[in-house]
Amino acid sequence: MSDKTGADAPALVKCLIWDLDNTLWQGTLLEDAEVRLPDAIRAAIVELDSRGVLQSVCSRNDHDLAWARLEELGVAEYFVLPEIGWGPKSEAVRRIADGLNFAHRTIAFIDDQPAERAEVAYHLPDVRCYPAEEASALTGLPEFSPAVSTVDSRRRREMYQAGFRRETERSAYEGPDEEFLRSLDLVMRIGRATEEEITRVEELTLRTSQMNATGVHYSDRTLRELSADPGHEVLVTTLTDRFGPHGAVGVTLVEKHPAVWHLKLLATSCRVVSFGAGSVILNWLVDQAAAAGVHLVADFRRTDRNRMMEVAYRFAGFDEEPCACRDAVRTAPARAAERPAQAAEGAEQQETTEVERLHLVAAPRPPSTTVRLIAPDLTARPAADTSVVAPA
Repeated sequence: MSDKTGADAPALVKCLIWDLDNTLWQGTLLEDAEVRLPDAIRAAIVELDSRGVLQSVCSRNDHDLAWARLEELGVAEYFVLPEIGWGPKSEAVRRIADGLNFAHRTIAFIDDQPAERAEVAYHLPDVRCYPAEEASALTGLPEFSPAVSTVDSRRRREMYQAGFRRETERSAYEGPDEEFLRSLDLVMRIGRATEEEITRVEELTLRTSQMNATGVHYSDRTLRELSADPGHEVLVTTLTDRFGPHGAVGVTLVEKHPAVWHLKLLATSCRVVSFGAGSVILNWLVDQAAAAGVHLVADFRRTDRNRMMEVAYRFAGFDEEPCACRDAVRTAPARAAERPAQAAEGAEQQETTEVERLHLVAAPRPPSTTVRLIAPDLTARPAADTSVVAPA
């Protein structure tokens, strides 16, 4: 049992931090000629990684010797932001949490020494601490067991590691931001959501608050219904660059009427704000509407966190100008499944206001100069994919 008593439904652990000596491996590295990684621990590391639980190391050891041993054991690649040295472990755990930008309640720490667990628990009371003898059983605990496994969760570590490399290069880059973005070889793909992507799309509508235009949560069932409806487009955006994948970073929901397209939802991950992902998506959608000869009406609901999304809409040209095309949107029946998002585990509850309907007369837009875009033609809904590539 852990040193802390959790609630009946504990918050999911997003990162597990391992001690090394007599916890991850058997033996003490600086005293024993050989330390051994038990098969059960190796299996737990691999399983947690497949569930999207990040893992790190916090150990009192010589860094180079410890890391070399992890590489020899074939598990070094599973650990992000390792802290191997001689300072207080609570400070090391705090640095890992800060580096990941994770709340302490989503961090877990496992160590064979009661004194080390007590020191971390005293300074970081929200971090959950576990004794080493529980290591092989962690995968059976609810806090380490996400309800679903998505494409992105299975490669979460890879995406974080790519992000660290990206940020390191960005910090060292001395030229203009636009030149750095071009150097990334960014490729954005917008496509109709597949069966496997629907769950990730639902998660984005629920968890994304700063870059969510309405704060409305669409359930998995509703998204599947809308995806099958020829009058709706449920679109998912993914992003990659030369460092690796960013994963699913945006969701767009459009209802198409003869004279107007109703943009019901646009949500993008905060991780890609600096790449201008929201603007690229909006400009593409405006260009598609222009090709279809329709106006755009976008829903926007103000919250205390989504000011950046309002700026993106205004910068794209949306305003409150009256237009007869709004009548088609006003008379469209509302769906009961569309509701303000409830706070997910670890997310903040939001106060919401009434939906505003922003309007835009669509005109052709030039492609992005920093992102190569691969996207479908929304002017028709063919049975086969007819994605077109816009040059960067």
